[in-house]
Amino acid sequence: MYRRSSRLVISSASGLSGSSSLKIRELGITRYEDTLRLMREFTDARDSETPDEFWLLQHEKVFTQGQAGKDKHVLDPGDIPIVRSDRGGQVTYHGPGQLICYLLLDIKRKQLGIRSLVSGIEQSVIRLLASYEVKASTKEGAPGVYVGGAKVAALGLRVRRARSYHGLSLNVAMDLEPFKRINPCGYEGLAVTDLTSLGVDEDISAVSTGLVEQLADYFGYDSITRHGD
Repeated sequence: MYRRSSRLVISSASGLSGSSSLKIRELGITRYEDTLRLMREFTDARDSETPDEFWLLQHEKVFTQGQAGKDKHVLDPGDIPIVRSDRGGQVTYHGPGQLICYLLLDIKRKQLGIRSLVSGIEQSVIRLLASYEVKASTKEGAPGVYVGGAKVAALGLRVRRARSYHGLSLNVAMDLEPFKRINPCGYEGLAVTDLTSLGVDEDISAVSTGLVEQLADYFGYDSITRHGD
């Protein structure tokens, strides 16, 4: 079993230009619909001075269909609800043991395009997994992070008025069976894994801390505060 070998020190000198303050909110286990509503409300209400936020949470069991989602990729949902979402992408599954990080960013202020935002999220996850001695990679045309062909992290974003919401799901220690009820991200037979299956012995709280460090370092935040729900 691997644990992280070191912690990064967050510095305003690293990452991309446009450093600003960042708020971290830890929301526990939430209903997807409730969190979606709150993300939309936050995005609509924010102005040019509003700090960016990362929302860290887990969701109750749910399948979500992105804007490109097709019903044919939902094979046998059983008792798990299906919710339509305004994020990009196809169908995916969320449930306990999966770390969600929603990135509510002013991408104009951070001087980010959509492609660079996606790449930054992916590279942050790859760096996090490298700290556990897990070699991960991306796939051309299929956003997310993969280990040996199996998907361990999925991405889905929406941008309105140059402000992003939605974000990243990272499988930590979860029941992977529901992924068999769908074609994950629209890919028939796509293998899905989690950190536990990859030999990583770390609880979701510690993984969350490491993920925030990597993301904040990559995107160059110089002031970070944490807020409870």
